[in-house]
Amino acid sequence: MIDKRVASAQEAIQDISDNATLMIGGFGLCGLPENLITALLKKGVKGLTCISNNAGVDDFGIGLLLKTRQVKKMISSYVGENEEFERQLLSGELEVELIPQGTLAERCRAGGAGIPAFFTPAGVGTEVAEGKETRVFNGKTYLMEHWLRADFSFVKAWKGDYSGNLIYRGTARNFNPMMATAGKITIAEVEELVPVGELDPNQIHTPGIFVHRIFQGKDYEKRIEQRTVSI
Repeated sequence: MIDKRVASAQEAIQDISDNATLMIGGFGLCGLPENLITALLKKGVKGLTCISNNAGVDDFGIGLLLKTRQVKKMISSYVGENEEFERQLLSGELEVELIPQGTLAERCRAGGAGIPAFFTPAGVGTEVAEGKETRVFNGKTYLMEHWLRADFSFVKAWKGDYSGNLIYRGTARNFNPMMATAGKITIAEVEELVPVGELDPNQIHTPGIFVHRIFQGKDYEKRIEQRTVSI
């Protein structure tokens, strides 16, 4: 058994420096690696390129890093809940690459699978296609997209073991699993960290071979982005 535990988020990110490229898991505000984002905030590294489904909100998630100007570029698909993101985008302070959500997921998956490029119909005939190669298959035009990979991947899981095997829960399973495979170094924070052998092998979503560091997180807020209630 390889024990991949580290004591804290601060220890887990100790070798992340300015200008790193990060994949940050989560879907909206679900399944965010909250402790790792906070540790980055405290460390103060700058010039980050963040690949994420979302840009958080103004006071939570990646929004915290945007507020302190630690992010120079966002590669995302859904950014509509962050006013500071909007301000930086419109003022030219922030580089932004907006990607159709399914394409973003597949580009991350391709990065983990070692597939450098693939063809998709999403984005054909739009600004997304500018400067990209297209081909026709069976009479339909497809756009070539390249994989995404990162220096570090931050993922958040429900349970994990000392060897880095992970189980996600609910919506957190949308982007975390593929991002876990596409980072040179993958760091996982979990709600519950257990000894090897306590997880059912049939329930594991990310095998430990993809994870390099793991720790048990704390103080999760688990924000709700849009609360809807009925009377």
